[in-house]
Amino acid sequence: MHRLSPDVCVVGAGSGGLVVAAGAAQLGLNVVLIERDRMGGDCLNFGCVPSKALIAAARLAQAQREGTPFGIAAVEPAVDFAKVMDHVSEVIEAIAPNDSVERFEKLGVRVVKEQARFIGRTELAAGPWRITAPRIVLATGSRPAVPPIPGLRDVPYFTNETIFANRTLPQHLMVIGGGPIGLELAQAHRRLGSRVTVLEAVDFLANDDTELSAVVLSKLRAEGVDLRSGSKIGRVESGAAGPVLVLEQGERLEGSHLLVTAGRAANIESLALDVAGVAYTKEGITVDRSLRTTNRHVWAIGDCNGLYAFTHMAGYEASLFIRGALFRAPARLDHSIVPWTTFTDPELAHVGLNERQARDIHGESVRVLRWQFVDNDRAQTERETAGMVKAVVDRRGRILGASIVAANAGELIQPWCLALSKRLRISALASFVPPYPTLGEASKRAAGSFYTDALFGPRTRRLVHWLSRLPVW
Repeated sequence: MHRLSPDVCVVGAGSGGLVVAAGAAQLGLNVVLIERDRMGGDCLNFGCVPSKALIAAARLAQAQREGTPFGIAAVEPAVDFAKVMDHVSEVIEAIAPNDSVERFEKLGVRVVKEQARFIGRTELAAGPWRITAPRIVLATGSRPAVPPIPGLRDVPYFTNETIFANRTLPQHLMVIGGGPIGLELAQAHRRLGSRVTVLEAVDFLANDDTELSAVVLSKLRAEGVDLRSGSKIGRVESGAAGPVLVLEQGERLEGSHLLVTAGRAANIESLALDVAGVAYTKEGITVDRSLRTTNRHVWAIGDCNGLYAFTHMAGYEASLFIRGALFRAPARLDHSIVPWTTFTDPELAHVGLNERQARDIHGESVRVLRWQFVDNDRAQTERETAGMVKAVVDRRGRILGASIVAANAGELIQPWCLALSKRLRISALASFVPPYPTLGEASKRAAGSFYTDALFGPRTRRLVHWLSRLPVW
């Protein structure tokens, strides 16, 4: 048995854990990082990175089908799916050194590749190691949740943890779950040549603005993705060609492959949290706004606390730990600035409150500002005119939230993220000067529409008419 007594012990080498470990080590603290599996966590190995690499390949395939409006002959792409997946693997390998054991050991971090569990309030066991630390950060992430559908566990199925190892193009991919992961992978596989059916028990993209999500769903349907909302699966069976989904109303859907994207579950079972006095629920570890648990020596960041299953939020929460626990500065989680993007085509990005949430909180004082991309010159040149910028503000111009559905919406939402985080009013976005022609002009136009009635209304017109009669000065 070997003992370690670092200043900070981090459990989990995903996005949040790596930020804490690197930051604390570079501040001169003694840091131990425990990881039972792959460095980089879900995002690098099974999530953001491989999915976006697959989406990029699918986008190039789709571009070959859509050249006619530009005077370029449309062709059906010749897709070598195994080589597509080679591309995905190469992207992971290119990024992996940033998250590697070697890099973190060079930073001064002691990396322990073992499963960790509490054996006291400030002590962990990890293989032959016993680690005692005054500050312990849990960043153990999450895994795909598997719904309790009869027969599901008796048939082969993919999750995001396994589908990127697949090297054979599915003839008919059936997807259970109509959230961002399910729709991103559905569209990508459809563009690469699969027949795709997506089943959602309730509504697709349920956490997004329905006016904008409708644009995404319309595009997926136009590309041939079979989207079925309100579809409840009674059981799963094995068929001659692959899995069979039997819906509650009796319809049978046969496919070659099955992908389950029905939510996430926090990775907390093996930590022995009860031993450390750390409270938790089925959603994740209970934390306060400083990310501290019911044990004052323990913090939980990222997916394992059940708040926001986004890589960027894990990084944000890691920065709050560094600011609050290490610098002893005020550091509280701000729920009002949380952004996310669904990387379909078009993308759907959001930050702050949507229209329904804003009206529930602020009532009739809410104003909705819109600008359609059909009225944006750059969108016209790219023939990417579907979508809009939609912002919600109060009567005084305080920004409450914004959503964008468009090509590159994840990039376009960022000025709104800055505006919310810095408590800027709508005048800030209405008055900046964007280069022309760019898609970013749409945000300025949407913001500027807040002033349209006042600027061009009868009272202003009368004032300008009176001023025009004065001598030129």
